Amino acid sequence: MSTAIIDPTASARADAAQAAAGDATVSSVTGLRVGLLENTKRNAAQILDAVGDALVSGHGAGSLVRRTKPQFAMPLSEEQIEDLVAACDAVVVGVGDCGSCSAAAVADGIALQRAGVPVAVICTEAFAQTSRAMASLQGDASFPFLTTEHPVANLAAGEISGRAGGIADDVVRALTGAAR
Repeated sequence: MSTAIIDPTASARADAAQAAAGDATVSSVTGLRVGLLENTKRNAAQILDAVGDALVSGHGAGSLVRRTKPQFAMPLSEEQIEDLVAACDAVVVGVGDCGSCSAAAVADGIALQRAGVPVAVICTEAFAQTSRAMASLQGDASFPFLTTEHPVANLAAGEISGRAGGIADDVVRALTGAAR
């Protein structure tokens, strides 16, 4: 009888190699269809709309494709991924403003990236460790999610545009690979 040792990290390493080989970026957002995938957390749609407006007005994005994730803590379904791949040239995911939604946002970003879509994932800094842990679990420990000040949920309307303006340039860097 022979004894075999099973390496439980083998598939994670293979996934990481696949993810690294498939890093999706664009040279510019000019003219692109940019998806805004909001997770139903309070103020997420408003932050993403303001980021989207900044991408159009300040960076020449062609159009915005808005999608809403029905459950913030669950990963995207294959159908949702296929829809985003077909409808968008790049996707902004957000806003991770709690532990489960931050983890799910990172998992969604990695899934979209593996499907060939450039992605920028926005989480609040309070959940950076949760986001890193999910990236590691997904086999892409160096996945470059973006962070913004916590919390987002209680921002007033005037604060949302200011916060989004600071995020828009980071989103462009993430989509073009400059943040990696």
